[in-house]
Amino acid sequence: MFAITATAGDPQDPLAGLAFGDHPEPDPPDGWEVVEVRAAGLNHHDIWTLRGVGIAPDRFPIVLGCDAAGVTADGREVVVHTVIGDPDEADETMGNRSILSEVYDGTFAERVAVPARNLVDKPASLSFEEAGSLSTAWLTAYRMLFTRGELRPGQRVLIQGAGGGVATAAILLARAAGLHVSVTSRSEEKLERALQLGAHVGVVSGERLPGRVDAVMETVGEATWSHSLKSLESGGVIVVAGGTSGLNPPADLARVFFKQLRVVGSTMGTRHELQRLLRMLDATGVRPVIDDVLPMSEGRAGFERMLDGDLFGKVVLTN
Repeated sequence: MFAITATAGDPQDPLAGLAFGDHPEPDPPDGWEVVEVRAAGLNHHDIWTLRGVGIAPDRFPIVLGCDAAGVTADGREVVVHTVIGDPDEADETMGNRSILSEVYDGTFAERVAVPARNLVDKPASLSFEEAGSLSTAWLTAYRMLFTRGELRPGQRVLIQGAGGGVATAAILLARAAGLHVSVTSRSEEKLERALQLGAHVGVVSGERLPGRVDAVMETVGEATWSHSLKSLESGGVIVVAGGTSGLNPPADLARVFFKQLRVVGSTMGTRHELQRLLRMLDATGVRPVIDDVLPMSEGRAGFERMLDGDLFGKVVLTN
């Protein structure tokens, strides 16, 4: 079958290990199912894998891709939950877990094998392209806002780095949930697009907000950390799910303890959170912003654009 694989990790030239071509068919163990992939979203995780981050060298070559929507052998339309965790854990994001394309082959292929428990029914109201771009960035944003951030209608949230997949999802979900939404970006064009999506306030990265917020959704890291801390009300929370600009920001502990701030980590989301996310989209009509849809055979262009940061929303690859 056709697949997009990472053959090696290269921190300096990640696309050097990107390959397109034949790959063995999935051979599912007991309790797993094969899904015919109709659509699969591209994520920063795929670039990190190509850099050799978060994957053991002996796992190469491996099929890339975390997100997917497709059809099972019995015709069921499904969304794939990408977290492969301990079935005995109440929260599969905890403990010993991985996501597709770290230990097991991912979704950038004609077919993918996943545990049967990782299949969630696709709402008929969502297209395969929409549903196939949810289970990484959108699920991460959902968990950040509502599970780890514990945000409620009427509260104020700052989303750092408008334009990325998680940030775009967070804007739409937060606005649909009745939150007041502020965003930052270095790009005036991305700020304008974020405002069109429903953000109430947009400021250039690092500039002072008109008013402090109850929570910050932080995926940028070093470049925005100081601004995130300074933007919070006393008792506020920063929810951290990544650090695309670096993972070692200045701590500013005096501000943290004096203002009684909370710093909360968040990783991916559970199968039940994915179900709730799908129900929310079905009920509200909110849909993921899709920047581009490409056949898998032409997927290199999507990887190049993600590497350059030239995106607003998701790139989706289709079979």
